[in-house]
This record gives sequence, C-alpha cells and structure tokens, in this order.
Amino acid sequence: MIDIRLVRENPEAVRTAFERRGPNVCDVDALAELDRTVRRLTARRDELRAQMKALSLEVASRRREGDIQGAEELVERSREKGNEEREATAAARRAEEELRQMLLLLPNLPSPDCPDGLSSEDNVVVRVWPPEAPTYAEWQRVPHWDIGVQLGILDLERGAKLSGSMFPLYRGAGAALLRALTAFALDRHADVFEEIRPPTLVKTETMVSTGHLPKFAEEAYHIERDDLWAIPTAEVPLTSMARGEILQEEDLPIRLTASTACFRREAGAAGRDTRGLLRVHEFDKVELFAYTTPEQAGEVHEDMVRRAEAILADLGLYYRVVDLCAGDLGASAARTFDLEAYAPGCDRWLEVSSVSWCSDYQARRANIRYRQKGQKGTAFVHTLNGSALAWARIWAAVVETHRQPDGSVILPECLEPYMRDRTIRPPR
Repeated sequence: MIDIRLVRENPEAVRTAFERRGPNVCDVDALAELDRTVRRLTARRDELRAQMKALSLEVASRRREGDIQGAEELVERSREKGNEEREATAAARRAEEELRQMLLLLPNLPSPDCPDGLSSEDNVVVRVWPPEAPTYAEWQRVPHWDIGVQLGILDLERGAKLSGSMFPLYRGAGAALLRALTAFALDRHADVFEEIRPPTLVKTETMVSTGHLPKFAEEAYHIERDDLWAIPTAEVPLTSMARGEILQEEDLPIRLTASTACFRREAGAAGRDTRGLLRVHEFDKVELFAYTTPEQAGEVHEDMVRRAEAILADLGLYYRVVDLCAGDLGASAARTFDLEAYAPGCDRWLEVSSVSWCSDYQARRANIRYRQKGQKGTAFVHTLNGSALAWARIWAAVVETHRQPDGSVILPECLEPYMRDRTIRPPR
C-alpha cells in the first residue's frame, strides 16, 4: 500500500500520480479526510487514556491520605471516562479499518520514469531482438494447437475432460519439454538466486501482502473449506517469506527463484484468445524475486530483465522488450518491463514475462523492513519480481518457431542436456 504520509504532506503530487494511471483511480480528498478523522479519533482516545491514568494515580494518593470519600468520587469519574474511552477506542478502530481497506484497494504510485499513457497502445517498445525480423517459412506458420495434435504432444480435449476448458494436458515429448524448460531456467539463475519450492496453497494474508487481495479475488481460485488460495504466481509466497520480519541491510539484496504451477481465472474464459495455450487457467512458471534497498532496486530490476531476455535468445525466439505505460501497470507495480515472444504460427506477440519493481508497496502490506547500517530505526524493503519464464506461451512459440518441413520440431541446443531427444517427430 502507499505511504499515507505522502497524502498528508503532498496530496497534489499523489493526485497527479494516480491520474497517470487513469481517471477515478483514487479520491485523494476523501482519503485525506478519512486520515484526518483517524488521527482525530486516536488523539481523543489517547487523551482519555491519559486522563484515566491521572485519575488512577489521584485515587491512590487520596486513599493513602485517608480521603476515602474523595477517592470514591474520583473512581466514579474514572468509570465515566472508561466508558468514553471504550467508545472512543471503538470509533478509532472502525475509522482505522476503513482507512486500511481504502488503502488496500489502491494501486501503487507509478514511477516518474514510467511512460505516460492509459492503455497497452501507449506502451513503449524499448528493443527488439534480433533487430532485423526473421523470415518464417510456410511450415512455421502452423499454430501450436495443430502441431501439438500432429505430434501427439498436446491434448487439449482430454485436459478439458479432466478439468474443463483452458486446462492443458501435455503428453510425451510435450511434457518433457515443459520439464526441460523449467530445469534449464533454474540452472541459469542458480548463480545468485536461491531456489525455493514454496507451497502452492497460501493463506489470505499471504495474498493480501502482494496486492492480489482484496481487489482481485474474482480472478483467484479459493478453497473455502480451508480458507486457502491457489497461488497465481510464486511471487505471492516468495514475498511473504519475510512477512513481519526485519532484515539486515548487509544481507540485501536477497534473490529467490521458484518453479511452481500457477492458477488464474483468465479473462479469456469469456471467449477471447482461448485457443491452444494463449490463455490457460493453470501453467508452470519460473519466478525471480528479490528484496532490496531502494538504492539496489534499479540494478536488480535490470538484471532480471536481462536474464529473461537471455533465455529467450538462447531458445532462438524473436522477442521484444516493452516499457509499460502508467495506465497499463499492474496494481502493485511502480515500473514494469514486459517481454513478448513472437509466435509465427499464431502470427502474434505473446507476453511471456512481466518484470516489475514494486517499490515499498508490497513491503508495507507485508510489514517487511530492514535495519539500516549506521542508522537508527528501520525502513521498508523494496520488492521486485519477474517471470523467467512462463512456459505455456514459450512452449507454443518454441514449437512453432522450430518446426521443420517434415512436421518435426528440432528443439534449441540449450535444451539438449534436459531432453532425451532434441527432435520431436510425428508418431508413426
């Protein structure tokens, strides 16, 4: 969540920042008024508590002096103050909760470096690799859902029979390819990222910490009996690993990576972009995550983007890096770079990674601080996360890009250590 002190000290700057995200994102005046109400009510509560403490001391003094009647009169006044204090405490708690709920629903403030714009049409393409677009042959212009059937490696019909539409089932070399991509990526990040295997089901407060709740509850899978949520991304449990903790500055940055299944109620379920692996409710992904100081965040953000790019390049995919405008940012992000791979069979760019710097937005929700060297007190860490990479669409782009004239697929050389055979052939 944002720092309420920014609203107190410079409401116009906050208003301007939210307006960059779009109209009616935040009623800054209402937020500031509610904050003033909270402070007024808590001040009244504290004043009554101080009066009760003073009365208690006075009662004890009167009793020591033998003034029993005077002491009893003060006790009666203390009871009246106690009733007032309980009412004031309840009012302050209600206002504090109302303010917290308002803050929980607000997105992060966009970075000043984030491009202006209100939709994906305003995003800025930073670079494309290779700079000159490849030429694709006719046999590469076959969509992956047809390739999957021809090679017997993707069975969407049986996936739907098991779980419903948009739950893919991979078979044979298709399943092995998914596993190979995961092992390849984890090995590539092992130099500085600690591998984690977090739980796939998490508590409500874990989802709240990243900003996925309460605003995006309709997009998540909830197991009501146990009040647990299926994670939409490993970012969720990785963020909360240090929830409520104080880290040491000399330990930062802390870099983590995880491979998990991810579950999302994709908007495409209404009928848009639902063919093949373009939009699915369950997919595997390798996530990168980091806790940093504010000063470290920029360098770590750039490193995450470069790592995701390097994997795309090694997989032989045509890709581009896109700087998201303020209006297209995710709720928790202050700055995001998307990586998009071109799938020649679908003839479209597929988003395969979002690498985001969330400033201290998530750390405030999760109460993750660090102790600064040589300074008193603590400060909130910054969090960063990014896919490196999400495999459903990568799988699609790889089999389309590397399809051969005879219908087989020759996988990139980087996957050879992880596959029994780099060539996926049609069944005989």
